[in-house]
Amino acid sequence: MSTRTKPHEIVERALELSTADGCVVIADEESSANLRWAGNALTTNGVTRGRTLTVIATVDGKEGTASGVVSRSAVTAADLEPLVRAAEAAARGAGPAEDAQPLVTGTPASPDFTDAPAETSSAVFADFAPALGEAFARARAGGRELYGFANHELVSTYVGTSTGLRLRHDQPNGTLEVNAKSPDRLRSAWAGRSTRDFKDVDPTVLDAELAVRLGWAERKVVLPAGRYETLLPPTAVADLLIYQMWSAAARDAVEGRTVFSQPGGGTRLGERLSPLPLTLRSDPNAPGLESAPFVIAHSSGDDASVFDNGLPVPPTDWIAEGELKRLTTTRHSAALTGLDLSPGFGNLILDGGGEKSLEEMVAGTSRGLLLTCLWYIREVDPATLLLTGLTRDGVYLVEDGQVVGEVNNFRFNESPVDLLSRATEAGRTEKTLPREWGDWFTRAAMPALRIPDFNMSSVSKGV
Repeated sequence: MSTRTKPHEIVERALELSTADGCVVIADEESSANLRWAGNALTTNGVTRGRTLTVIATVDGKEGTASGVVSRSAVTAADLEPLVRAAEAAARGAGPAEDAQPLVTGTPASPDFTDAPAETSSAVFADFAPALGEAFARARAGGRELYGFANHELVSTYVGTSTGLRLRHDQPNGTLEVNAKSPDRLRSAWAGRSTRDFKDVDPTVLDAELAVRLGWAERKVVLPAGRYETLLPPTAVADLLIYQMWSAAARDAVEGRTVFSQPGGGTRLGERLSPLPLTLRSDPNAPGLESAPFVIAHSSGDDASVFDNGLPVPPTDWIAEGELKRLTTTRHSAALTGLDLSPGFGNLILDGGGEKSLEEMVAGTSRGLLLTCLWYIREVDPATLLLTGLTRDGVYLVEDGQVVGEVNNFRFNESPVDLLSRATEAGRTEKTLPREWGDWFTRAAMPALRIPDFNMSSVSKGV
């Protein structure tokens, strides 16, 4: 369809063309704007636009209901009917869908369903760009080089179904990542932020933070592998807990395949996972972290079902006051396991009741390590959710409340669930950008955590 064709018209036309027993159509209108820089100078900038159409056809048969899903980008008027027919053919050629449920009904229509999609543009950087120029000047004067990028994306999603749902959600996502290097490239520090509109991020603040870290790195300290008291900053906590939630499907737990499985059968629901009053929650209406208030599922999996499209997503406590309360379920897996219906999450917030900043937690450390971020995180053992990965862009030694130098990088081996059980202090919750998973998940708010015996399993030569 022409980009001038309104998405709701595409959705309606696809539904009209459908001859299946049921049909869900999802139109995603995407726009993005970005800036990139290197060596204290802007290098590139750009704006993109795109449209993706997903058609989900359901066909009732003697043995059950089958589904077929086809997604395509840049769909023209001539492509629309073949796309619908391809989804129907996929459904008729498939066996009964295990997760089959009646398509959702009753969710009130979005009042802006027929409006044009929201779009971002380079104007989103109107205030940010001059501040970035100021950060370049300060860095240059201070003998630092700044590298990084700023990206803003806005996706308007339209969901229509043959059962009458007409829903829309506009999702802005912004990320800012800045890396500062010494002129000899021997010292490096990273800082990142997530934002909805670039009005609450200041690159000069990040540059000042990075200048301090580069100063810490002027003294090098070599440490061996081992267990160290470690301060995990909010970005590292986010990366670990996002992976934990990606592994929190109820059906997998009931079937004995995850860290949330109870030995001998059942799940660990109701078990206390942390001595701290930690609450891990999701809320579509969380200020600054707003996400879709209804299910948007382009495919089915352990924690999502195409049959659940349009299902309301309520605020959910996954862990409350340290106790495991819920695991993710679809309508199918909830019925199969007998557990509460808990659709997947669009944001993730950890509250620990702490009020200290990361700097104040450093001041209260006799001897330990302060991390910047984690990367290259991979799963080692799903039964314990043992993860491995590397530290990056600065590991610092703290002695008597002061950072005294930069130490070598490490490979770590830890389970986020186990870390929660050993954490002795949680700081103040703040919005953060996950370093490892920021391309897939940006809406997080976390505190720093103090771990008395974080396992640095080996020394790494990573940067």
